[in-house]
Amino acid sequence: MKLDMNNAWLEGVRHHPSAHYDERPKAVEIELLVIHAISLPPGQFGGPFIEQLFTHRLNKNEHPYFADIADLRVSAHLLIRRLGEITQYVSFQQRAWHAGVSSFAERSRCNDFSIGIELEGCDDVPYTDEQYQQLARVINILQQAWPILTHDRIVGHCDIAPGRKTDPGLAFDWGRL
Repeated sequence: MKLDMNNAWLEGVRHHPSAHYDERPKAVEIELLVIHAISLPPGQFGGPFIEQLFTHRLNKNEHPYFADIADLRVSAHLLIRRLGEITQYVSFQQRAWHAGVSSFAERSRCNDFSIGIELEGCDDVPYTDEQYQQLARVINILQQAWPILTHDRIVGHCDIAPGRKTDPGLAFDWGRL
């Protein structure tokens, strides 16, 4: 796996482009990495539903929970599945729609200056060895491209949207990362 700096897509991972992105504001650099957790339906792993959500193809009739989220326009740059498979949805050069109302170091609108990585998981279920391994590999590649992404600039969604978000949750072992 390596980063193609011409288009800011990882090589050696699955690509499934999302339409849920836009351009970063002019002169705004990537300065933050946000770790998220997602499972659809909540607490269930596998299946096509996360990808369908990120690509606006989620059928609201497939599960009762989907009725409330099927029309959301959300995405992340990457998803790391339970077995370590990585899918990229948005170029790192573009702004994915992952953080929502958020702030870091007194700056709002974290989507403007961050990369969002979703782990297939939930707050109270331990993440897998494969996910930690792949996340570490990805972080190493991103830090080579953007050295500002130091340890103190790798945060959870809960850190930039406290009171609103709890992911990646207590089951995420920051020390292990």
